[in-house]
Amino acid sequence: MFNFKEIVSVTLILFSVIDVLGSLPVIVDFRKRLGKIESEKATITAGIIMVVFLFLGERLLSLFGVDVASFAIAGAIILFLLGLEMILGRNIFKHDNIDVGVASIVPIAFPIIAGAATMTTLLALRSAYQIQNILVGILLNLFFVYLVLKSSTWIEKKLGQGGTDVLRKIFGIILLAIAIKLFKTNLVL
Repeated sequence: MFNFKEIVSVTLILFSVIDVLGSLPVIVDFRKRLGKIESEKATITAGIIMVVFLFLGERLLSLFGVDVASFAIAGAIILFLLGLEMILGRNIFKHDNIDVGVASIVPIAFPIIAGAATMTTLLALRSAYQIQNILVGILLNLFFVYLVLKSSTWIEKKLGQGGTDVLRKIFGIILLAIAIKLFKTNLVL
């Protein structure tokens, strides 16, 4: 049975972890390089990743002998490097000859939308909330992600180049902080 309070909680938790608004400068940057982003493809792919990980995440990780903490640390390193790219204006990841369809999946769908933080959060949510409420929370977040991806050009025009550059630096620092927090939280000494 659906529980409105659980749906709201799950939706807000996932919204803060996915942080699509915080990722807007990365999304705008990729759209500039590629000419466009396939919003539908990125959203659907991220949704599939989240749902599969919700049901099979721990089993998939254990199949490879990887624990959730190690997975989260690996994701933290990727987020850290993406944050450095945003702040320094240098390419760490190879971006030459990227196909629009591929870029809509990597890095937009994974790891930006459905990254390590989102996946580990889904595992934690599974232990505290009903599956159907988590699925509704995922769908609501995917709808919002789709709207942001679809309107990234409009948002960029409203902000202008200076606003986009400032946001890129600010959210680069936030991405670094999230990466460091993920790393610290999952580091076992």
